[in-house]
Amino acid sequence: MAVYTEVSDDALSAFLREYDIGSLVAFRGIAEGVENSNFSLRTTDGDFILTLYERRVDPADLPWFLGLMRHLAARGLSCPLPVAGQDGEPLRFLCGRHAAITTFLPGVWPRRAQVVHCRLLGDALARMHLAGADFAPTRANALGPAAWGTLLDKCRPRADAVQSGLAVELDTALSRLLAAWPAALPRGHIHADLFPDNVFFLDGRLSGLIDFYFACTDLLAYDVAVCLNAWCFDPDFAFNATCGRALLAGYNSVRPLSEAERAALPVLAQGAAMRFLLTRLYDWLNTPPGAFVTRKDPLDYLRRLRFHLATKDFHAYGL
Repeated sequence: MAVYTEVSDDALSAFLREYDIGSLVAFRGIAEGVENSNFSLRTTDGDFILTLYERRVDPADLPWFLGLMRHLAARGLSCPLPVAGQDGEPLRFLCGRHAAITTFLPGVWPRRAQVVHCRLLGDALARMHLAGADFAPTRANALGPAAWGTLLDKCRPRADAVQSGLAVELDTALSRLLAAWPAALPRGHIHADLFPDNVFFLDGRLSGLIDFYFACTDLLAYDVAVCLNAWCFDPDFAFNATCGRALLAGYNSVRPLSEAERAALPVLAQGAAMRFLLTRLYDWLNTPPGAFVTRKDPLDYLRRLRFHLATKDFHAYGL
């Protein structure tokens, strides 16, 4: 989450008149994340999240994202529910941007992932995969393997300014992982961005999954690999096999990984590390000065990538 587009009180008040959710009480920007402009919104009817869609989000994809959230919520998954306006539609315009309001989920995200968080996350991720199985529309992964070479090309001229030799190291790693990328694995709708700040906990339980704007139709086990990267590394970038084991145990308790998925975990984890390394590198090099946004260090994911490249098999992840 972030703020790229400012919203005036007058513009917001006019926007809220298109809904039946009461009048404005409080409104503030949310700085975390890097993709869209997000605001915490309180009205006389309760708390909500307002999102203005920016940057990588294709407006043509927005009905799919909102439809998936509606579908998952109807299947019992705790995720934001898009709020429809008086005309029955959740997608609107505000300050020249596509915009939507979603329900607010209570809870806090863990600043330091613990084993118990990882177990609950694995369970919730598998339940999300099963809940989405009968959502018929599909969306290709715009940031999947086919996009990584293009992203690297955009970053290559200045990559070595971030770290000497980075461009060559990434070229070598990308060639290796693309040659080994699996194809014939179970597919479905994945979150693709389930970092700790997108998962809320409350009173010892997982209270919600948020920010579905990278969701897509892709390899289910790739979603697991994204989470291994995001949740199972210690501050010194050593892989925490105890957290990995808990995450995978939670997932397997609901949807057991196949033997082929287990065998593919190292290369899937390489791919997940590469994807976030490249998008963070691009943002690091291109975020406009003064943007109300928290940039994330791409080298954090270089360290993860190096671990995965040195991994011999899935046992390294706690299986």
